[in-house]
Amino acid sequence: MIRPQPRNLRPAMSTEEPKLFLLGSSHRVASLNERELISLPADRVDSFYQGLRALPGMEECLLLNTCNRTEIYGTGNGSSPLLEVRDYLSDFRQLEADFLDRHFYQHEGEAVVRHAFEVASGIDSQMVGETEILGQVKEAYEDALRRKSAGKMLNRMFQKSFQAAKWARTHTGISRGQVNLGNVICELTRRIFGDVSSSRLLIVGSGEVAELAMVAFHSRDCREITVTGRTFENARYLAEKVSGSTLDFESFRKSLHLFDVVVTSTAGNDPVLSRETIRSALSKRPARPLFLIDVAVPRDIDESVSELENVYLYNMDDVSAIANENLKSRMAEVDRCRGALAHRAIRLWEQMINQPSPPS
Repeated sequence: MIRPQPRNLRPAMSTEEPKLFLLGSSHRVASLNERELISLPADRVDSFYQGLRALPGMEECLLLNTCNRTEIYGTGNGSSPLLEVRDYLSDFRQLEADFLDRHFYQHEGEAVVRHAFEVASGIDSQMVGETEILGQVKEAYEDALRRKSAGKMLNRMFQKSFQAAKWARTHTGISRGQVNLGNVICELTRRIFGDVSSSRLLIVGSGEVAELAMVAFHSRDCREITVTGRTFENARYLAEKVSGSTLDFESFRKSLHLFDVVVTSTAGNDPVLSRETIRSALSKRPARPLFLIDVAVPRDIDESVSELENVYLYNMDDVSAIANENLKSRMAEVDRCRGALAHRAIRLWEQMINQPSPPS
């Protein structure tokens, strides 16, 4: 585990070196409950970026905000604004200083490059070797480009991280096994129900994770698939990909008892399924189990639902544990990948020091 540096210390850095820094938190240092407190709601990202870019000394910045990590990459002009970023995040998310000390890590210089390479390749993921993280990093990078908050240094580092991730997946076995989130969810369902082809599936949400789960079930001959989401058009578009049906988000809870498996992955701030809602659904399907998989952060389903009889509730941490069951057999590949990425990171950092801007 990477320990955060004391709040009142600023690591020394040569004035000749680019002032590259990272402040972040992930599953490695924060539990699911703690990640819920840290994760930035989608509707607050714009205001967070505005304040971040206005910090003294901030030159470039990029926010990576996923279900399992919240990371701020940046550069400073003259000195590293890392302490200012810590204070800003603490105020923005109302987090105490000792909370940041326990549940955040920070890096500068070459260590940032190495970390970015490991994140993009999937070896720092909760589900080691998973492929979705690369798309999420690319989306964060493209978002920073649209905001004009990423400049030459972050551009160079993230472009190289994409190349490193491609190399890792092509030349190592880090992704061997069930590391696609949709496949893992299907495997978890199979352990409860056996053949998933006869299961009636409800997808709550219309983002990438929802689509991965839907496609995985459909590929295993599940044909009764229904999608609901806050934006009806997005839900309908997703459902049409597998000839599925759509439910209105405001009323889908009334039909919950019709489904055997419910996968939730919304971007909301509050639970969409309460204990009473689940209890009501169970009363309409006596002796038939209800399988709930909540892969949202913050969570979509009240965790007290797990106390109800005939309910199987799994969250993101549970799903990741299933995905990592074959990790022991892949550790040699993970270690080999980590070593190769470290070598690439050192080489890039030396280039960035000696030639801060890439040639035109």
